[in-house]
Amino acid sequence: MWLLGVLAFIPAGFLWAQPPAGYYAATEGLTGQALQQALHNLIDDHQVLTYAALWEAFKTTDARPGGIVWDIYSDKPGGTPAYIYHFTADQCGNYAREGDCYNREHSFPKSWFGDAEPMYTDLFHIYPTDGWVNNKRGNLPYGETAAPRWSSTNGCMTGPSSVEGYSGEIFEPIDEYKGDLARTFFYMATRYYGEGSAWPGSEMVTGSQLKPWALALMLRWHRQDPVSEKEIQRNNAVYALQKNRNPFIDDPRFVALIWDLASALPAPAASENRLLLWPNPARKTVQVRLPASCLPSTLIITDLTGNEVMRRHADHPFQPLSVARLSPGIYLVRALCPGGHYSAPLVITGEN
Repeated sequence: MWLLGVLAFIPAGFLWAQPPAGYYAATEGLTGQALQQALHNLIDDHQVLTYAALWEAFKTTDARPGGIVWDIYSDKPGGTPAYIYHFTADQCGNYAREGDCYNREHSFPKSWFGDAEPMYTDLFHIYPTDGWVNNKRGNLPYGETAAPRWSSTNGCMTGPSSVEGYSGEIFEPIDEYKGDLARTFFYMATRYYGEGSAWPGSEMVTGSQLKPWALALMLRWHRQDPVSEKEIQRNNAVYALQKNRNPFIDDPRFVALIWDLASALPAPAASENRLLLWPNPARKTVQVRLPASCLPSTLIITDLTGNEVMRRHADHPFQPLSVARLSPGIYLVRALCPGGHYSAPLVITGEN
């Protein structure tokens, strides 16, 4: 029953798709890695397509009226794109500039999983996009940049990361598709949960799992750009071909229940009655501000599996905690006090 209470406090405003009745029955009451494993079991072993078959698949998964390709790297929502593509006729081939042709973009770059099947043709992370922009992205992590070195006609950018925890080169899509791509990465982390130990990985992922800086960013994109009708229709179209689904489009609450459980818990209305952490993400030290009503307090940090990794006594409203020995990841900080308890998520990024 406690899970129903948690779900009631997850922010509203999301659309979500309608999977077959009972599709997610096995996930009831689960959170964290147990939920991720249960979802993996549901969407594993999908029907694998050939690479050539993706061209035809795009006609149902990424189509606008009139046989026009829905290209997230050139689309201008609410405006007129600099160019459009028609299926088959504008398929790459060779290209020399933006607007020449469209090809198959592995949003989770294929070099990150060693060009292996079934990831190589998994439609949930492959989109039809402009060939030139796809090439400019290459295998860069997604991110945000405050100093772009290059931009596409619709505002996609490359440049040094301005995201806490990573300073390398990134590719930033436009805001309207950031949530789509975040949910794509949550899908990859779950569909290939436990299967990516031999993958080369990247600065953004270890195997199939997002690194802490990237997870914090994808969680934010997921919140800021909720599920759209485009995603719902694409989810259903891919399901018709692969016989599996993206759970995070069907029910966006799964994201918080796996990676951000603390945000799903009811929070006091006044900031004075919240547990505050800064900086967050943290590397070596995090400062904890306790509510005045929660003194003295016992501070407990647990990982996503519920294992306790730190316990401290606090009798002052401002309490520094050394987290340098904790592995990068997502943790839950709880304050237990005579008047109740408070909690907040903490991201540890490590030195790199």
